[in-house]
Amino acid sequence: MSIESSYNSWAAQYDSQDNKTRDLDHIATCETLSQYSYNKVLELGCGTGKNTRWLLTKAKRIIGLDFSDNMLNVAREKISDERAVFAKADLNKDWPVEDQYADLITCSLTLEHIEDLNHIFSQSHQKLRKEGLFFVSELHPFRQYLGSKAKFETQTGLHELEVYMHHISEYTNTAKLNGFQLVELKEWFDQVQHDPIPRLISFIFHKKPEV
Repeated sequence: MSIESSYNSWAAQYDSQDNKTRDLDHIATCETLSQYSYNKVLELGCGTGKNTRWLLTKAKRIIGLDFSDNMLNVAREKISDERAVFAKADLNKDWPVEDQYADLITCSLTLEHIEDLNHIFSQSHQKLRKEGLFFVSELHPFRQYLGSKAKFETQTGLHELEVYMHHISEYTNTAKLNGFQLVELKEWFDQVQHDPIPRLISFIFHKKPEV
């Protein structure tokens, strides 16, 4: 099953199933981005809009991109706010958003399904306004090293999605090559039962001003 088909199948139960990674990502997103100001947001891999509602408490306009029709349909049903627009897009191709649109781009639990990080950072640089911010929150590579990946329960059993492994240095080096400066790197641990291995890693990158 392709990644797109997998998320289409997962959409109906994505918000209701127990999912520590999803829940911790929401905490990481809110805690990290609450300290910044932004008007226009581009949300990559917006899924069911799990972070969109909170982002709307700060932003005036949000474009959410995802390649899953079913995920997008759930998001549209949940969030009937004219400030939020959801559109289908393949992030591996050029994004259907005007250049220098966003003050902030967010990308949560998405890049493990993207092989070419360079395209993501290149497009992000292009779509961000001067000195805009790029927030990334992903399953920690340490978890991937141990075999963890996105998965969900189906009627026929556990379904694991196709993923790609990205090392921490790959994120930071690719960002630098595409005109970004690292502002913050943070590791996130499970809230209730402490696990010595972090579940998530997040980055804030700053679009460096052109010389």
